[in-house]
Amino acid sequence: MDINHFIQQLVILAPPFLFALTFHELAHGYVAWHLGDPTAKNAGRLTMNPLKHLDPLGVIAFIIMKIGWAKPVPVNPSYFKDPQKGMLLVALAGPAANVVTAIVSAILVKLLIMMPFIPMYLLKPMVGMMVASVWINIMLAVFNCLPIPPLDGSRVLMGILPPSAARSYAKLEPFGFILLLILFYAGIIGKVIMPIINFANTLLLG
Repeated sequence: MDINHFIQQLVILAPPFLFALTFHELAHGYVAWHLGDPTAKNAGRLTMNPLKHLDPLGVIAFIIMKIGWAKPVPVNPSYFKDPQKGMLLVALAGPAANVVTAIVSAILVKLLIMMPFIPMYLLKPMVGMMVASVWINIMLAVFNCLPIPPLDGSRVLMGILPPSAARSYAKLEPFGFILLLILFYAGIIGKVIMPIINFANTLLLG
């Protein structure tokens, strides 16, 4: 491995990755708080400080596998008027935040390229970070939409299933991480999400 190339890549990837994870979790917590649940706010999670949200294992996974995650924001659905609908909205908030960030990042790429007065030594890393931001945010949005507990997609699915079926499905959560690892190393997750990620990335960046 070329250590200099690895460090350069890490410098480009780290800021958009930290922002994407932080904004994703903040969105979950903010929507929960807006719906009446103060749990995330009381835990100090309604912040853009990435140190409050990072999961060391998720960061390591991103460095190695280019798929990562953050520490889930605590949510107590008993505060919601309609717990099932509330959890559905909270779950959707994270991927939605990543989609918005990906779109904004793609716009910034095009704007930066149109600014020839920016010195190349600044322009190149700025564009690189924004291009990486598009890919990272699409990846997080698509990956988290997989209907495997504890990913957001499972919360969305539980939000639309009949209550009895949702409760049964929720029992899979203790095994979700193991299932994700098996599916990842079997190459199934990559085959499912990479075509979507590549299509969206091409759509936004052209």
